[in-house]
This record gives sequence, structure tokens and C-alpha cells, in this order.
Amino acid sequence: MAGIDRFGSETALVVGLVSGSHVVNHLYLVLFPPILATLAADFDVGLAALGVAMGLGAFVNTVLQLPYGYLSDNYDRTLTLGLCLGLGALGAAILAVAPTFEWLLFGQVVLGAGVAGHHPAHFPLLSDATPEGLRGRAYSVHGLAGNLGFAAPPVVILGVTALPGTTWRHAFALIAAVGGVYGVLACGLLRYRVSDAITRPNPSERTTTGSRLDRARTELRALLGAPPILGLAVVAMLASMAFWGVTSYVVVLLEDVYGVDATVAGLTLTAMFVVGAGLILVGGALVDRFRSGPVLAGAYALVGLAVALLALGAVSPLVAVGVAVLAGSLGSLGLPARDKLADVLSSRGDLGRNFAIVTIGIMAGNTVAPPLFGVSIETAGYRGTFAAIACFAILAALATLAVVARYREETGVASTASPGD
Repeated sequence: MAGIDRFGSETALVVGLVSGSHVVNHLYLVLFPPILATLAADFDVGLAALGVAMGLGAFVNTVLQLPYGYLSDNYDRTLTLGLCLGLGALGAAILAVAPTFEWLLFGQVVLGAGVAGHHPAHFPLLSDATPEGLRGRAYSVHGLAGNLGFAAPPVVILGVTALPGTTWRHAFALIAAVGGVYGVLACGLLRYRVSDAITRPNPSERTTTGSRLDRARTELRALLGAPPILGLAVVAMLASMAFWGVTSYVVVLLEDVYGVDATVAGLTLTAMFVVGAGLILVGGALVDRFRSGPVLAGAYALVGLAVALLALGAVSPLVAVGVAVLAGSLGSLGLPARDKLADVLSSRGDLGRNFAIVTIGIMAGNTVAPPLFGVSIETAGYRGTFAAIACFAILAALATLAVVARYREETGVASTASPGD
């Protein structure tokens, strides 16, 4: 956090608002995992069906990345953020009152349509508001906030349901209300307290002439003409497969394989993200001093080793809880490195689109992982499934090294700026 006090007031405001939005959006992304067993009982479905529900929200999130990226790059980032937070709150509210599994699926669709906008809005705002020498720190604060958002649902749900006469529905409704109120406040402050140079696109890079079809073709050509970003999206997809495999099913793994108490298992999910939040700050400091590629690859390799140990099923329940925390948190060390790689591979006018492409990789993994690993658990068991998850983490590390080696000149600048620049 040492560099944060060097941010100007406007930069600090943008980093704070965007980080708060990251908390809210990540709250939405992990509503299901802490209470999968409860949802299965309430809606009379299995883990595979709930995996499909989680994957459906991720699929909608994936499909809408580029439209949100186009909106952010060509029109208005405050509007992009407002749509994101507004639809997210509405989706969470629908989940809170869903009477049937079909309504639960609909709520996931609306939720996914909201969450899709947060990366295309967040990263251009952060990049334009932050000096290059401190950008890794800004990304690490943003990532820390996201991890706190991931950590919050088990605590919020357990806290609310501990009150007399309450259920998970009341917890979801509270989260939806908080998200809606935050959206109004954040967009108001961006509109009236932050300059247009940050909230509006970079005009020198925009293409506004021609028909919509011509503009769509231009966007497609630009997309296909950015192989380093596409490679980074593949890395993000592989890592996301591992991350969401662990996040979605580590609670039931601890309960069913290691005999860990349900409350302890649920809080392990929170512990993963709290530890990960600290590692994000470490990662942010690292990428302002060292090359991003090795930091990112090393983080993914450590995740693979931790998940592989968890898959063996040969450790005590107490050790398993500790290993689970590491399996879910070590990847956070590399998040600022991934974000800074995407930044340095972008020109100023394509930030929204390029971060949308990387997020497509993330959300593609999120789309596939819950249903795939849910079916795998029901057919092949927990240990085989978590061994497969470990393989995806190792593949992400190898793919990172391949991208950095292939595009060495472009990615080499990712670590050349010192924090004092």
C-alpha cells in the first residue's frame, strides 16, 4: 500500500469507486458456492444442475463483454458502470425471491448481464486515472477489493441466517439492496466529481464514422489483429477453469471427503479470499519492479501444486483446510501481473475492448467450469475432479510462459517502469 498515498485526489477517488464496484460485483459472483447444499435441497436439484445455473450466468457475462467494451471505448464509462451495477442489483433481487429453479436461472441471466460490464468499465477508468508508475498498485487495490467481495458472501449469509426467522433469501436481498444503493452513489460521484478526460473515451483513438456494420467489421478486424491479447485471454480461460473449479466445489469437497464441519468449510471460502487479498497487494508491488510474465506463471504453478495436494485426499482435515486456503488464494498473487500485461499490450483507445477480451477468457472458464466439474464430481468423484483442476492451473502457467516468450518485445515493457516513475 506504500504507493497509494502518492495518488492525487481524483485518482484516489476513481480507484476507490472502482474498487468498491469490484467488491459489489464479486459479491454477486459467489452467491451460490457457500450454500450449494441448501439450494440443492430447496429447489430439489443436484450439483450438476446448480453448476449449469452458475455457468449460465457466466455465459451471459461472456457474451456481453465486447458490447460493454465497445460502449466503454466509444461512449461513456459512467454509463457502462451504471448499467453494470443496476442490472447486477436487479439480478440479485430476482434470485432472492425466485420461487422455482427456472426463476433461479432467469435471475442468473440478469445477474450475468450486469456483472459483464465491470471489467470493461473498471480498467479504462483505472488506467486513465493512474500514473503509469503506480498502475500496478492501483490494479492491486482493485484486485484486493474484488477478493474482499468474494470473501463476503459466506460471512453475510451465515450472519443473516443466524438471525431468527431469516433464510439465504434475506441475505441475497440485503446484498442486492447494498449493490443498488452503491451504484447510484458511485455513478453520481463519477458524473460530478471526476473529469471527462477519465470518464469519457480517448477521442483520438475512436472510430465513429461509417455504418454500424462497418464499425462492427472494424472492431472484428482489430480483435483478430491483436494476437497477444488473444493469447492472454487463453491464459485467463485456463486459470479461470482452475479458479472456479476450486471456488465452486471446495466447500463440498471439505465436507464430503475430509469430514470438515459445514460452517468451517464455508468460512474456508472466506479465508481463501482474505489471504488472496493480501497476496494481491504483494503481487502489485512485484509487477511494479519485476517482469509480469514470471510472476503470473509462478502464481499459477503454485495453485496447481496446492490443488494437486488437495486432490490426493491423504492429509488430515486441518491440513486440508490450510491447503484449500492456499489453493484458492495463491492465484491472486498474479492478478496485477495479468492486468498490467493487458494494459501494456493495449493502446489507449482499445482498453475497454482488450480488457473485455481478457475477461471473455475469464468468463469462458467460469461458464464451463461449474457444470463440467459438477458432472465430473457426480461421475468420477472428488479426487479425480480436483486432479483435473490442478492440470488446468499448470496449463495456465505453461501458456503464460508461451505468450511471454512469443511476444517478448511487447510484454517486456510490463516491468520496466519503477514505482518512482
